[in-house]
Amino acid sequence: MTHAMLKGANVPLDATAVRAVLRWTPGPGIPDVDASALLVGADGLVRSDEDFVFYNQVRHPSGLVRKLSMKRVPEGLTDTVVADLSSLDASVDRIVIAASLDDEAIAEGATCQDVRDLRILLYNATVAGGEPLAVFDVRPDTGEETAIICGEVYRRGEGWKFRAVGQGYPTGLIGLATQFGISVDESEAAEGAPPAAPPAAVPPRSPEPATQAVPPTASPTTPPATPPATPPSAPPARPAYGYPHPAPPQPQAQPAYGYPQSASTQPAYGYPQPAAAAAHAPDPNFRLPPQGPQFIRG
Repeated sequence: MTHAMLKGANVPLDATAVRAVLRWTPGPGIPDVDASALLVGADGLVRSDEDFVFYNQVRHPSGLVRKLSMKRVPEGLTDTVVADLSSLDASVDRIVIAASLDDEAIAEGATCQDVRDLRILLYNATVAGGEPLAVFDVRPDTGEETAIICGEVYRRGEGWKFRAVGQGYPTGLIGLATQFGISVDESEAAEGAPPAAPPAAVPPRSPEPATQAVPPTASPTTPPATPPATPPSAPPARPAYGYPHPAPPQPQAQPAYGYPQSASTQPAYGYPQPAAAAAHAPDPNFRLPPQGPQFIRG
């Protein structure tokens, strides 16, 4: 019996191995999709990058999950993932089945909305030619998805169940894989993305000159400042009428002959005035004549 499923619905599985088939109707301008599978632990992440089965790694190291080649059937094109549930390690909590567009289609602006009649069909892999156990028609929500989780097979107690998911990603298979802990090479992530604009050329920074004192220059529009003129000195105040006028300053007087005088004292009237200093210079050849009887020769 086939279960036609709605988004979010789940159904128990009696099969020990399943075959998840993605099918769509090809045509001009309709992109193809690639099937992939992620073996996820209870923490929602892969245990290692080897848990990612896709077109560049079509077989899990355990051999229990593998991707088949794309195939044409009367109803359209198919891409298939096969999983042996009975022998999977207990650390694998679920197998996520996804569909994604290739880089060329994304570069041309295609999305999952352009894929016609996309659906996932789940078969019992141990029965040849049987009817699908479940069918889910995948419909993108926003129209911007370039990768989408179609469904997942997950543990429930001792058995397994299948859930219709339909969760899309606008970042392609790389964006979807990184959400589950896959380490993506930066060179691969950069493929298909427009090249970043080169940074603007920045001229090399010249060394700063040593700081020097620069004399200020007068502005061409501002006349140089003129120092203020010194005001003329006021004339000496004249004495009041009737009072004696002050005598003009006299040159410093020489002391009176023979007696020391103060510098400001004028010689008394009638005393000899001082002569020039040269006239009083001592004669080196002057000798006093002998005086008194003690100097008479006998």
